[in-house]
Amino acid sequence: MDTLETRELRYFVAVAEELHFGRAAGRLGIAQPPLSRAIQQLERRLGVRLLERDRRGVALTAAGETLLSEGRAALAATTAAARRTRRAGGADGPDAPPDRLVLAVKAAASHELLHKLLDAYAAEPGAADVEVLPSGTCEQGEMLRDGRADVALMHAPFNSLAGFDSEELTSEGQIAILPAAHPLAARTALTLADIADVPGLPLARWTRDEPGPGPEIHDQTQLAQLIALGRTAAVFPDSARAWLWAEHTAVPLTDAPPVVTHIAWPAHSRSLALALLVRTATRL
Repeated sequence: MDTLETRELRYFVAVAEELHFGRAAGRLGIAQPPLSRAIQQLERRLGVRLLERDRRGVALTAAGETLLSEGRAALAATTAAARRTRRAGGADGPDAPPDRLVLAVKAAASHELLHKLLDAYAAEPGAADVEVLPSGTCEQGEMLRDGRADVALMHAPFNSLAGFDSEELTSEGQIAILPAAHPLAARTALTLADIADVPGLPLARWTRDEPGPGPEIHDQTQLAQLIALGRTAAVFPDSARAWLWAEHTAVPLTDAPPVVTHIAWPAHSRSLALALLVRTATRL
């Protein structure tokens, strides 16, 4: 048996993520007995045990770990196929034009580059409409995988380019963005160590799992306000100077690795509009 149904994958991924049949059934909106039977049938068809069940609960086997990883990717691919197909046919909104590209960008990053790219592409004969979709830190890859975006501006070393085709566009240094009134803002240059543990000025955190005492940031406006109030600091590519407020100061970081901006897209894409956008980007 070498094929799997989307429904089977959805059922298994829910159980594997919850490690509890009752919670998984609630998440899927079905009763628990048919969910249990579906997983047992899947195990029989594959000829392997996916889950270990005992009085202590549910645990994944090595085979189950593999199917969870592969299943997530497969479900993302089917979602992406549906989204991109609807977008190509103009069926994803009453006013959505056909042949539209969605470009995912990290909010506030590559501001000048993005302006140049959009203007140059719009001047190309046969250019598609481009919707710019701002994202949080490191979300662009997930947006490409699940079809919310067709193409993205991604930044190494922060974004992983694994699984995507890409072209390098620019390289730039990094800056510390500080409250203008803070003593460190008077410096002409800083190191990463200088800003790593400043009393009363913790570095902002971009995810709940990121260590540190700084505030968890959800969008650019929140970050800008907290820096202006002297509550946090942040590290950004040099191009972020474009969105700084008067209450901010940018100081170069002499030992931070360069940030390389790439334009990235799914490796299997055959979109002519996307190919034109990539060619335009590499000519800037």
